[in-house]
Amino acid sequence: MKKLVLLFSTILFFNISAQKKDKDYSNILKSKNIYEINAFLRDAHPDDPRRSVLKPRVMEMMKEYIKTAHPADQKVKQMQEMLALLKRRPSTKISFDEMNAIIKQKQIAKYKAELAAKQSTVQYTPSNTQNVFVANTAATSNVAAIPDAEAEEFNMLMSVSPVEHKNKTVKILNSLFDNDPNSKECIVLIENKSDCNIIVRMEGVGNTKYRLAVPAHNDNSIVVEKGDYLFTSLVCGAQYASQKTIQKPLMVALGSSGK
Repeated sequence: MKKLVLLFSTILFFNISAQKKDKDYSNILKSKNIYEINAFLRDAHPDDPRRSVLKPRVMEMMKEYIKTAHPADQKVKQMQEMLALLKRRPSTKISFDEMNAIIKQKQIAKYKAELAAKQSTVQYTPSNTQNVFVANTAATSNVAAIPDAEAEEFNMLMSVSPVEHKNKTVKILNSLFDNDPNSKECIVLIENKSDCNIIVRMEGVGNTKYRLAVPAHNDNSIVVEKGDYLFTSLVCGAQYASQKTIQKPLMVALGSSGK
C-alpha cells in the first residue's frame, strides 16, 4: 500500500513557496525582529555564516518575550513552539510531510472529540436574516448593506441530528485514516477566515452536489466523490467561484478577500 495520501498538498506547497518571495536579508544582522530573523533562518543556505550569530540571538529574544509576556498573550504558545524547534534543528522550517501530518492529526483529534461528545464541538454564532454585510459599492466609495440571504439555510445545515452528526463524523475519520489510492471518495476541508458564516457549494457532474456550512473563523470538512467540481460561495457578500479537480484530500481557505 502506498503511504497515506498527503493532506492538503496544494495549499501547503503554495505557502512554503510564498515564504521565499521578495525577501531582502542584506541588513538582517541589524534586525531586532523575531519574525524577520526566523524567516531568514528558514530561507538562508545551510552554510550561511550569519546563522551562527542569528540563531542564538533569536532564541534569546524568544525566551525574553515569553518571560515578559502577559499570561493571556496568545503569541506565547507560538514562541514556545518555535523555540522548541530551534533547540532541535537549524530553523523552524517544517517539512512538507510534517505540515501535512500536523493538519491531519489536528483533524483526527477534533473529530474523535466530537464522536466522544456525540455532538459538534464547534462554537459559533448562528446566522439570522437581520444580519448584513457592509461592502463598498462599485461606483462610489459609499457602503451598501447586503442582507444575509443564506441565514436560514446555514442554520439548518449546522443543526444536524445526533445520528446524522455521528454518521458524518465516522465517515470523515474513516477518510482521514484511508490509505487506499483506489478509493472513490476523499475529504475536503474548508477553512473560513472571514467574519461571516458561509455555505460552500460543490457542484459536480450530473446531480452530484454538496453543501457545507462553515462558521466564521472556523473550519469544516466533508467527504465527496472524486471528480471535477465548481466551488461557489458568498463570503461576506462577495462571490467566490473556482473550478477544482478533486483526486486527493484538499484544503481550501476562504477569507474576506475571497481568496
